[in-house]
Amino acid sequence: MKISPVSLFHKLNTALLVLLKPLGVWGLGALAIVDTSSVPVPIDALVIDYVAHDHAKFLIYCVMAAAGSAIGSLVPYYFGRAGGELFLLKRINRQRYEALRDRFERQEFLAIMVPAMMPPPMPVKVIEFAAGVFEMKPLWYFGAVFSGKFLRFLLEAVVTIVYGPAILKTLGGAVHEHLGYVLGVVGILAALLVAYIVRKLFSKRRGTRFPVEDEPSA
Repeated sequence: MKISPVSLFHKLNTALLVLLKPLGVWGLGALAIVDTSSVPVPIDALVIDYVAHDHAKFLIYCVMAAAGSAIGSLVPYYFGRAGGELFLLKRINRQRYEALRDRFERQEFLAIMVPAMMPPPMPVKVIEFAAGVFEMKPLWYFGAVFSGKFLRFLLEAVVTIVYGPAILKTLGGAVHEHLGYVLGVVGILAALLVAYIVRKLFSKRRGTRFPVEDEPSA
């Protein structure tokens, strides 16, 4: 009997939760690494669950989840550094590549931090890959992802503490009931943000000098 990829994914997801969740804060960090590096797990729901059962450690949970997410996000980042340049150079010329990289360096921190704050379906991995392609400094990249994820988890934790997990369940039920509208709004916002970043990256720069080896010989 063949196992479908979807069924296999759910089984793997469940196995990870059963294995790592009982480890407490360390399990939360490990699951956050898995979530951003390979297999998606409901990391936001886990943070809320941990905070709901132990308000006193909410900051620890937020920090650990954010750190794990930042560590896991290094996977698409280093994929971008390893082969992303060749991937882009097959599609654009060297001169254009240099211009794109210069533009990214002007707003790289916010270009990574803001998407990291957004919940799915924000295409964060594409932006993380781009950070590797354009050789964003690893520490700045790690800090941007950590900051965005921490703010996101902190907001969820504060709402859980102030209003209780019940309100999040209510919101979750409302979202599920109107999923089409929610996905539409989130999709539009995500598209606008991505379009803004792409527009900034692809905007023309005049008077840019490029490496001598790229100039035609006399």
